[in-house]
Amino acid sequence: MTTLRPSLRVLTCLALLAPACYVGADDGAPAQDSADDPAADPAADPAADPAGEEDAPAVDPGTYLGGIDGEFRGAAEEFGVPVQILQAVGYVETQWQMVAGEAEFDGQEPAFGVMALRGEHLGLGAGLVGATLDQVKTDRRTNIRAAAAVLRSYADDLGFDRDDLGAWAPAIASMSDITVEDALINYIHHDVYGVLRDGLIVTDNAGTPVATLQPEVVEPDFAAPTNPTAAPGPDYAGAVWHPSPNYSARSAGDVGKIKMVIIHSCEGAYSGCWGWLVNPNAGVSAHYVVKEDGSEISQLVKEANKAWHIGASYDCKLNSSKECQLAGYNANNFTVGIEHAGFAKQQSWNSNLINQSAKLVCDISKGHGLARDKYHIVAHGQLQPYNRIDPGPNWPWATYIKKVNEYCGAQQPAPDPQPQPQPQPGAQIVVDSNNANNDAAKAKITVSGNWTSSASTAGFYGSGYWFASTQGVSDGASFEFYLPAAASKTIDAWWTAGTNRSATAPFVIFDSSDTKLGTVHVNQQTNGGKWVQLGTFNFKAGWNKVVLSRWTTEGSVVIADAVRVR
Repeated sequence: MTTLRPSLRVLTCLALLAPACYVGADDGAPAQDSADDPAADPAADPAADPAGEEDAPAVDPGTYLGGIDGEFRGAAEEFGVPVQILQAVGYVETQWQMVAGEAEFDGQEPAFGVMALRGEHLGLGAGLVGATLDQVKTDRRTNIRAAAAVLRSYADDLGFDRDDLGAWAPAIASMSDITVEDALINYIHHDVYGVLRDGLIVTDNAGTPVATLQPEVVEPDFAAPTNPTAAPGPDYAGAVWHPSPNYSARSAGDVGKIKMVIIHSCEGAYSGCWGWLVNPNAGVSAHYVVKEDGSEISQLVKEANKAWHIGASYDCKLNSSKECQLAGYNANNFTVGIEHAGFAKQQSWNSNLINQSAKLVCDISKGHGLARDKYHIVAHGQLQPYNRIDPGPNWPWATYIKKVNEYCGAQQPAPDPQPQPQPQPGAQIVVDSNNANNDAAKAKITVSGNWTSSASTAGFYGSGYWFASTQGVSDGASFEFYLPAAASKTIDAWWTAGTNRSATAPFVIFDSSDTKLGTVHVNQQTNGGKWVQLGTFNFKAGWNKVVLSRWTTEGSVVIADAVRVR
């Protein structure tokens, strides 16, 4: 494994910056900024209302991804970079959408194109391919070529075997501009190489594949994760805790009581986003960050504290004259900020990101007694319109607020983006791969840091799944369920199928006394996207478990998605 030694030539060091979103560590006194700015008056701007009655129709990926496979292959051949590397980096950064980045955090350069090139990399890439900066920013083929040329320049510097996909990890790290070590390691191991290991098939709205990435069994030649287990968020159990030092106490009295949730877009990918927000030199933060596919949420600041996520004092005229008693006060005092990996100008948002974010907002609203409407769940750009537009025109506000209310009501919506099976008659327990979807009193999953979360392959249950490479180690994914009394139960398992899956994935069944009741080997290359019966077993009262083991023939992966007990 290589050590973390990014090239100083391209990784810009962070200076002590004036915070982008934070307006002083005030004690609650009104600040004079946007509230007095004539440009902030929304009277002539009908778009100041972020939540219309209906969302715009979803953009078909077939309309903007056509021909992208050929462009990746052409750039790969021209510059000697494996096509899989280009595809994986591009998908992690933008989901292969052409983006024109906006400012979200001071000190962070905006990203452009499918490959999300920023700052020095734009100029370096343009010079290497003989193009203008504007061409690199706006022309997809040129943007991909520029990224390939930059990666090749790092390959030249590092001198590794270019046929070894794992050896490209340090070059990818150098192009990422991520300076926080834990975030960079996460970006390499879980994001880029997670996509490489899992593969992708992106379809148009009719289900026809328009772009693909074949799965590869590969591990990055890069520093290993230092924290094999991650603590849950202090406020939202489904979040991973990545504490940021960039926070302060909320103001005393009513000004410090949470009244709203502010929705942001990171203007970048997940690991780079939370990595920036936990950097003490960045001077900005948020309470939460949601991953592009909704498969993970990070909590960075406790809700009881003030995160530094918006650089505006509150002007109630921008919010239909709601909560005007807070006018002029720093909006960080009474808001919870949620960043979403992605870009304000991207074509569409992943439906599972919307789903999981809505579930998070429901939880926040319950905890603080918030109204669940467009006046209390608001856009960053709505409250800071003079220099921010996020989360952008394609954020599905009507659907989003509807989902928040559905999650907080008696009737739970079906998880997106996959349709889920109807419950079977009789009592049953489903143990999902995301503990946020489980009833903690009777279902939970436990995995080590060697497992990677994903939602890349269609057909998953709930909000995604875990996967890990097969090898002779005792490191299983443990689906645990509680029974109040001894009973005979039938066990079913759910997974996503693929050619890189194990044909002998071992599910090991234990009762509450850790007595092994049996082992069932399944072929995860087939029968994906449905319940598959493992067998019927006699369980004891207490916490029983079904463990998906990694201990089988090497060279593949096993998928831990969901287990049903009935």
